[in-house]
Amino acid sequence: MVNGEESGSGRNGVQIRQRRRLPDFLQSINLKYVKLGYHYLITHLLTLCLVPFMAVIVVEASRLSLNDFHQLWIQLQYNLGSFVVFSAVVVFASTVYIMSRPRSVYLVDYSCYLPPPHLKVKYQKFMEHSKLTGDFAESSLEFQRNILERSGLGEETCVPEAMHYLPSRPTMSAAREEAEQVMFGALDKLFANTNVKPRDIGILVVNCSLFNPTPSLSAMIINKYTMRGNVRSFNLGGMGCSAGVIAVDLAKDMLQVHRNSYAIVVSTENITQNWYFGNKKSMLIPNCLFRVGGAAVLLSNWPMDRPRSKYKLVHVVRTHCGANDTAFKCVYQEQDDVGKTGVSLSKDLMAIAGGALKTNITTLGPLVLPISEQILFFVTLVAKKLFDAKIKPYIPDFKLAFDHFCIHAGGRAVIDELEKNLELLPVHAEASRMTLHRFGNTSSSSIWYELAYTEAKGRMRKGNRVWQIAFGSGFKCNSAVWVALRNVKPAPNNPWEDCIHRYPVQLNL
Repeated sequence: MVNGEESGSGRNGVQIRQRRRLPDFLQSINLKYVKLGYHYLITHLLTLCLVPFMAVIVVEASRLSLNDFHQLWIQLQYNLGSFVVFSAVVVFASTVYIMSRPRSVYLVDYSCYLPPPHLKVKYQKFMEHSKLTGDFAESSLEFQRNILERSGLGEETCVPEAMHYLPSRPTMSAAREEAEQVMFGALDKLFANTNVKPRDIGILVVNCSLFNPTPSLSAMIINKYTMRGNVRSFNLGGMGCSAGVIAVDLAKDMLQVHRNSYAIVVSTENITQNWYFGNKKSMLIPNCLFRVGGAAVLLSNWPMDRPRSKYKLVHVVRTHCGANDTAFKCVYQEQDDVGKTGVSLSKDLMAIAGGALKTNITTLGPLVLPISEQILFFVTLVAKKLFDAKIKPYIPDFKLAFDHFCIHAGGRAVIDELEKNLELLPVHAEASRMTLHRFGNTSSSSIWYELAYTEAKGRMRKGNRVWQIAFGSGFKCNSAVWVALRNVKPAPNNPWEDCIHRYPVQLNL
């Protein structure tokens, strides 16, 4: 056999010559691996350049004799004053840098509220109850049925106790009871898991958009746990589903000022007094999506807490589009034509969310993306501006920056759009979809249920980066980036511990 040919015998003994073909490398090379190789080269470019330089230094140093080192010491003695001044400047500059750099903020632990089983509401029960209230027209009932079927919610989501009665009981006392059950339920587990006493807490931030009684929710927590009199408490209202990240950002800023402190962030939403009993379709959607939930997060700036902490806060990036009237009104609490109050969701919501996301990741990208992705993005942008407006803009690969994605479980459409626009794989959106299925839209706390899902699956490894991204009224898009300090195991009373073996479930998308 020569020239790439091989011989063989046919059925009748006739020699058959076949040409052996080499593989078509242009077709067989997976561009994904080319891109990963390019990313590795650019990321380690400085190291690769320094290796020859360091090798030259080592070679030259090896040629020095003992006499050369003696002469160097003599020269140093003659310039002792300069050496002392130089050393003092270095020590002073190092001290100033260490004292002025931002304090590290650690996430010691967090806890998500798990509603009791009797609060679960299945599709059929939801529709029957809605019909028996007598408040909804037949077209409104059909609209809610269609929304539920396409929502991505499962049969185990929960609504507050007041909504299980006929007629419903949306009273102030019932709303307070819901708030207490959720907040205290999450906090009790958090204090038990961390062995931190309530009187050790120096900073308390509570966010809840639609229920803001007097005294405040933060005051209710201080009263319940008899916290100390100088606790710095904050109550954030009306800031939508992205308020959880805002609360973390506020706690982070407070921890920069007050050293050796604990901060607690409580994120929740209250449904009891915010159920809509009218027939305006844009205001019926929240009834179908929002469910009971809440989370409590313990943050610390104590250096001694690092070994037992789960995560370290790396970045918080906030984007506010409220200067635009359309964005401002796309999630809007109002009264309908007959005076019934609810939250209206605009048809422009997804477009506005996309614009807010674009602005947010434009700021976040340079902070988290490897230099290889930044160069590709910049070159494509310049080429598009200078040469051909038809060049497709390069979408940075955020999978190179993050290992896990916690996308606010606002609805199936939100998750679909982010998965598509960020070119994520199904596994990256799994935590968000399963959280929506099991717990529904729990507003600002949904990103913590998603993080708990990832932990319950045993996927969180030391050094993994987590991107929490949430959208909220105003209109806002906020991101928080965390890095895992160890292989994270699920905490006791993880909200998924009784059902994680059933997930992920197959969804009819």
